[in-house]
Amino acid sequence: MKFTVILEPSEEGGYTALVPSLPGCISEGDTREGTLHNIEEAIELYLEPTEEKVEISENAETVELTL
Repeated sequence: MKFTVILEPSEEGGYTALVPSLPGCISEGDTREGTLHNIEEAIELYLEPTEEKVEISENAETVELTL
């Protein structure tokens, strides 16, 4: 899989990385290489399936929104 990663220098030093296609997938590091390593781990964790079973009640409905 390929992901676009936005890598930007932090004001305090180091870098921040985020993945626009994975909301909330953000990581930081002291170096560019370290930050890229950290965001790779964050992506893997983000995509890891959860063992929690989601239960949906019989009264639930599906709604599609267009913004």
